[in-house]
Amino acid sequence: MNLLDNALVLFSGGQDSTVCLAWALERFARVETIGFAYGQRHAIELEVRPGIRAALAANSVQWRERLGEDHLVRLDALAEISDTALTREVAIEMSGSGLPTTFVPGRNLVFFAFAGAVAYRRGIKHLVAGMCETDFSGYPDCRDDTIKAMQLALTLGTDRRFVIHTPLMWVDKAGTFALAREIGGDALIDLLLADTHTCYLGDRQHRHAWGFGCGECPACRLRADGYARWKAAS
Repeated sequence: MNLLDNALVLFSGGQDSTVCLAWALERFARVETIGFAYGQRHAIELEVRPGIRAALAANSVQWRERLGEDHLVRLDALAEISDTALTREVAIEMSGSGLPTTFVPGRNLVFFAFAGAVAYRRGIKHLVAGMCETDFSGYPDCRDDTIKAMQLALTLGTDRRFVIHTPLMWVDKAGTFALAREIGGDALIDLLLADTHTCYLGDRQHRHAWGFGCGECPACRLRADGYARWKAAS
């Protein structure tokens, strides 16, 4: 990998994907982003994406020069075939499968397939995504083995070499805050707290030390715990 390479970041507007976008802007000559509208309850994440991109560009001349086009792909069919707490007004709880009801089967697999198609058209080899199996809700499509399998499938299925980077795979939420400060200093931390969105319920009314959210859903609890542990260690 060198600065002649381009990357496409799967960018939702959340904390993890924002840190991954900053990580990519440090490493690649040109960085494009892709987001997905799939009928998610927390569609507010799509509304914060442009502001985050603009803030990152303002944070560094280098980042501004490297930040490329944004792609927003509609995947309404994913919500139509899903019966989950992220695509329906149902309770967030553990299901009989042992996974939370927020698990959307096939979501990340579909995301990578479409991201790969866009990257293929754009001549981009590197995909960057914020999947993590250190602090996570147990989703099988966030696991390292799944990501490695998707990289192989995209490479074989397009007859073009793809590399999927998951900078946060072995980093817990406290470590994600630490990595953000290392990459972008206090300005990036402030951006994460003020602008990114993680809450599954789409709550932008309640502001906490760790950012906006309901404070009760699994995503909020993971973020709050990570922030508290990071602050305690800082």
